[in-house]
Amino acid sequence: MQVKAALMNNYNNENSTASLFSLINSVYPVSDGVKEYAKTRLGMVQISKGTLLVESGQHCDHLYFVNRGVLRGYVKQENKDITTWITAENELVTSLSSYYQQIPSIENIEALEDCLLVAIHRDDMNYLYDHFPEVNRVVRIILEKYYQDAEERAYICRLTDATAKYHRFINTKSHLLNRIPLKFVASFLGMTLETLSRIRGRMSQNRL
Repeated sequence: MQVKAALMNNYNNENSTASLFSLINSVYPVSDGVKEYAKTRLGMVQISKGTLLVESGQHCDHLYFVNRGVLRGYVKQENKDITTWITAENELVTSLSSYYQQIPSIENIEALEDCLLVAIHRDDMNYLYDHFPEVNRVVRIILEKYYQDAEERAYICRLTDATAKYHRFINTKSHLLNRIPLKFVASFLGMTLETLSRIRGRMSQNRL
């Protein structure tokens, strides 16, 4: 799979940034100064389905907001892709270890649909932290949610019953089921595609 370089441009389209600022304000109101600075530093990234936003071994210096589309994170193990997370609109995406520690990414981030992302560089985020204290609070609250998401993923991994894993998944991400290839759902849940297909078949029979 070929990696397509992301094209970064100043991104002042009010309609496209509205979702981002709506998310921020729902977490904690920020000043006009934050918005004005951010608008001058935001970039737009458009990537096609099947394209890697981040490739393992590369550095990831940007934080991305998903304006449109679905992405997954995955790692390679013994020539197999293991899906570690799946996310969609109004969520933030990055390779956390690479972004914060400035080391090569251990994971790949792939677009499962054509995606439109809004990006900001780590240096610009650090400027916001230093000059606008409310941004620290916003990010802290957002990170709390991501810790909860990580805990949910860990909980699913600890479940030993495959059916229970799938039930847990559809209870939390049912809105994405029709947008994600089943092979990636199976990978995320730590089961084979055949096992997932049998579970779905039994559930369909039970609904008849």
